[in-house]
Amino acid sequence: MKISSKHKSILLELICFLYILLFVYAALNKFLVFDEFVIQIGQSPVLTAYAGWVAWVVPSLEILISIMLVIPRFRLLALYAAFTLMVMFTAYIFIILNFSDHIPCSCGGVLEKLGWTEHLIFNIGFVILAFIGIIIMSPQKNDTTLKYASI
Repeated sequence: MKISSKHKSILLELICFLYILLFVYAALNKFLVFDEFVIQIGQSPVLTAYAGWVAWVVPSLEILISIMLVIPRFRLLALYAAFTLMVMFTAYIFIILNFSDHIPCSCGGVLEKLGWTEHLIFNIGFVILAFIGIIIMSPQKNDTTLKYASI
């Protein structure tokens, strides 16, 4: 089934909008309760040693990626960055769920209401969305390009 370029464009805009909404919301929430966020990261068995700089880097990256998603020239790079960040968040949750006795909660706002398994599923959904966005934005190679590349 072939999707029209109009539908691809709408889907891409929706994916970018959802990421901007998620990252701006998450970053602002982290900055608003920054001291609490640092403490929660410090309680993480994986991130304890890096709590100070992680607390600044993560929300700053979320804001930067959100800004890049708004600018068409940087959108593909931003989708790769969003994909990478969400894979890292998802891997962190997976590691905490499967290999840690203590599970700290460093999520804020609405996401704090989710259990860790639900949060894992939520993150996987966003990883898939970023992947779809990357596929939509990636230049398509036509048959001629492939033919000459194999010679």
